[in-house]
Amino acid sequence: MSRILVEVAGRRLSLSNLEKILYPACGFTKARVLDYFRRIAPHILPHLKDRALTLKRYPDGVAGNFFYEKRCPSHRPAWVNTAEIPQGEGERLAFCVINSLPALIWAANLASLELHVPQARAHAPATPDYLVFDLDPGEPAGILECARVALILRDLLSRMGLACHVKTSGMKGLHVYVPLNRGETTFSDTKIFSKTVAGVLQKHHPDLVTANMGKKERTAKVFINWSQNDASKSMVCVYSLRARESPLVSCPLAWDELEKKAGLGDPRALQVGASDALGRVEKKGDLFRDVLVKRQKLPHL
Repeated sequence: MSRILVEVAGRRLSLSNLEKILYPACGFTKARVLDYFRRIAPHILPHLKDRALTLKRYPDGVAGNFFYEKRCPSHRPAWVNTAEIPQGEGERLAFCVINSLPALIWAANLASLELHVPQARAHAPATPDYLVFDLDPGEPAGILECARVALILRDLLSRMGLACHVKTSGMKGLHVYVPLNRGETTFSDTKIFSKTVAGVLQKHHPDLVTANMGKKERTAKVFINWSQNDASKSMVCVYSLRARESPLVSCPLAWDELEKKAGLGDPRALQVGASDALGRVEKKGDLFRDVLVKRQKLPHL
């Protein structure tokens, strides 16, 4: 195992196997993965801040085996923060909390290509800061159908007085986030609301949308996965890499951009790679910033 010592923001880090290819189809090495996270850090760190991180690790690259790691590794540096989060049956688990550039690079060095976070911060694990609609297409439906649903969802939420924001999942679908940030909303509130809205869309667009979890119900439709609104669930963090054939990113889109790109009829137009994501934040900043700061109250349905 090859190792080098580097200094990152005043912390010494031992980085390993930088030459290892983690995305074989395009020769994307571990060094490039670390460089991506270093450069995207100013934009991803606010979305990781104070959240219990679940690592999705690919030690042999995206073509190899992977595993989820919730418990923060015991070999972590002393300066990597942790938070104990209640689990089922009274168990408490110490998760990593990534609040700094050195901690982010340390996590990425574990071949954590994907970074998954809950909707609540570690100090208030029962209080979500936002609500999520996870749009998951069932073949032969794909991301273009997800875009149609996202736009319908945006218009419905707008009529309720709610702003929302969309990002690519980095996989086949889209994620629509509704910022709350009130310190009073419960997961029961977000789950009931999201399930009700999903049911409304299914009723009015039965050939396009399903709110049912059964696999048979999803064929050629977009499943609105309302069940993600739960204290036990996590979502891939905005700006995280995904373990696809190439290093795609879960990346925010402006609504007019989604409309325009979906109108092209080419699913590839709605994929954002690592280099594209870096170029976008340089030009546009963080299109997901309002998810962290905008305060909204869910209406009673």
